[in-house]
Amino acid sequence: MVPSPVIRLHDNDAVLIARTTLLPGIEVTTGVVTSERIPAGHKVAIRPIATGEEIRRYGQIIGFATQPIAPGQHVHTQNMGMGDFDRDYAYGVDVKPTPNFDLPATFMGLKRSDGRVATRNYIGILTSVNCSAHVASMVADVFKKNPFTGHNPLADYPNVDGVVALTHKTGCGMTQDEPLTLLRRTLGGYARHVNFSHVVVLGLGCEINQIGGLMQEQKLAGRLREMQIQEIGGTRKTTEAGVAFVNEVLADANNVTREEVSASELTVALQCGGSDGYSGISANPALGAASDLLVRHGGTVVLSETPETYGAEHLLTRRAVSREVGEKLVGLMRWWDAYCEREGAEMNANPSPGNKAGGLTTILEKSLGAMAKAGSTNLVDVLNYAETITKKGFVFMDTPGYDPVAATGQVAGGANLVCFTTGRGSVFGCKPAPSIKLATNTPMFKRMEEDMDINCGTILDGDETVQECGQRIFELMLKTASGAPTKSESFDFGGAEFAPWVLGATM
Repeated sequence: MVPSPVIRLHDNDAVLIARTTLLPGIEVTTGVVTSERIPAGHKVAIRPIATGEEIRRYGQIIGFATQPIAPGQHVHTQNMGMGDFDRDYAYGVDVKPTPNFDLPATFMGLKRSDGRVATRNYIGILTSVNCSAHVASMVADVFKKNPFTGHNPLADYPNVDGVVALTHKTGCGMTQDEPLTLLRRTLGGYARHVNFSHVVVLGLGCEINQIGGLMQEQKLAGRLREMQIQEIGGTRKTTEAGVAFVNEVLADANNVTREEVSASELTVALQCGGSDGYSGISANPALGAASDLLVRHGGTVVLSETPETYGAEHLLTRRAVSREVGEKLVGLMRWWDAYCEREGAEMNANPSPGNKAGGLTTILEKSLGAMAKAGSTNLVDVLNYAETITKKGFVFMDTPGYDPVAATGQVAGGANLVCFTTGRGSVFGCKPAPSIKLATNTPMFKRMEEDMDINCGTILDGDETVQECGQRIFELMLKTASGAPTKSESFDFGGAEFAPWVLGATM
């Protein structure tokens, strides 16, 4: 059976989504033909829409007509924009019990001495400031496999996944309040991350983010080694000391064995980047189905990217387990309103040029598709950026929409696996957590198959349902958590993408 040229998402919608590029004269529903070219993933009107009238997709408001729109016309930035509308937060009205499976799924994890379970086993080199970034990279480079000769310095330590330097561009020239607290919370989260067996932090010595303050504030004494370049005597000596540290701990780091553990030990960061008009139809709902499966098996999923939840937050507050949890999410939206006003920005600036080329017009439309990644279970907690994730189930974390910054916060909070949907074709990794890439459409998957782990375009092609694709994603979560490498890991992604959220003035 040939799939319809368009996709209807809700009976109340005034638009349909083009499954492929539609030329003028194509009938999209009874009595409605396209009057112009509609690019793949974009919207076509199926009834007259007056200026100022709301436009719905998924049965929800995604914007307002900025001029009259006739049936068969392309609906996008030229005739649709943002507008104010009331949200009914209805705290907790959709909360319902989440039935757990009698026999939870399992994976082969690495159990640490404190009982936590890792999915990977890295040695980490953190930096307190950008001034120590190069030295940290020099240390890590000593232990990298040579792609030309094949020489692998870690060949005798097969249970060690690598030595990774996580460098950043801040740590000094910053105010000593919220920005410093945020950086230290992020670094502390990585220092404690279950996927690191051992960690050393390198500093310059004169920076605002003093290692002593980091250690005290984050209660890291005894958890990691510290080295100061100025104190040790410069670049060469500090590099030698860093290399000596790694050599000292390699045997201990290698002394691990994977064992069968419950899927409840998984904490999965949900990400999307390079979204298109199909993201909210295929990959995101499929990841949502996988999220529901993981939660039913006792695990945790973490949605983030607050600006990409804007306009859809009322659908999450209805699932909040308490009014307090729901109000915290609404409070984050008000903070972002004030933040944008202070910075002279607007929330609707979020959809990128690539998002718009893919068919997404407003942040409202993008948000409704993005939140589908979290499935349908109850919202059990709302966290600030990089705060430790302590509750099982569906959790929301406040982050920017910029993917590396968002994922960095989620991993700092304790995520030991990342699932990343993309329609345009983002390439990404997030050491020390493995990152699974989910393509929204088949043409992009085939074009970038070396980077994509799963093709969710099968949903659009009519080859499988959202639930069937979600089952495949869930099974790949377990396989990846058990040690199977992802496509991004094959390219050694994940170090350069470490990007703590930078707030406040640079002095």
